[in-house]
Amino acid sequence: MRPDIMQGTVFPDYELSDHTGKHRKLSELQGNDPMVLVLGRGGFCPKDRRQAEGLLQLHREMEVGYCRMVTITTDTIAETIEYRSGVGAHWPFLSDPRRIVQKDLDIAEYTDPVHNPMIPHVIVLKPGLVVHKIYNGYWFFGRPTVEELRHDLRDVSRICRPDWDITAPGLKTLWQQGHKDHFFPYGKPHVETAGGQD
Repeated sequence: MRPDIMQGTVFPDYELSDHTGKHRKLSELQGNDPMVLVLGRGGFCPKDRRQAEGLLQLHREMEVGYCRMVTITTDTIAETIEYRSGVGAHWPFLSDPRRIVQKDLDIAEYTDPVHNPMIPHVIVLKPGLVVHKIYNGYWFFGRPTVEELRHDLRDVSRICRPDWDITAPGLKTLWQQGHKDHFFPYGKPHVETAGGQD
């Protein structure tokens, strides 16, 4: 991974084709929510498939917790469609057969010249594509467990949701006075930049 991609920095806003062939930017897919970004080898990899199967239940929780998930692989769109439907996933899968992400992040898996995939990573992002945590999944157990991701998403949500503690002093008064910009989904989240919080 490029040395400048670390906790607190802004992740590149890649634009790639999704599983329907539509061009999507990561920032568009994230919106104002925390996001789990999975950079994978592709549908050919049994480890990636097992990971995606494990993320199915978490994704259902993420939907009701107002969080997003995106998977990027070096698969073609046809392979991406098969991979996504084969594991029963319902989150966006982005196709990067030109290996834009792999080259830009310097994560070519040089031990597999046949498939030339990315070294698997999972990146937890705060709103604004700000990196919260990076997991290197070259070995399967380097990948985060569902429980670790739950903790990460709790930490990120606590930071970016002004109404995380609805009992905090003053919040009820703000609500009663009509200042709903302090409450989800009316207001924007607290977003950290490279120089600190906005």
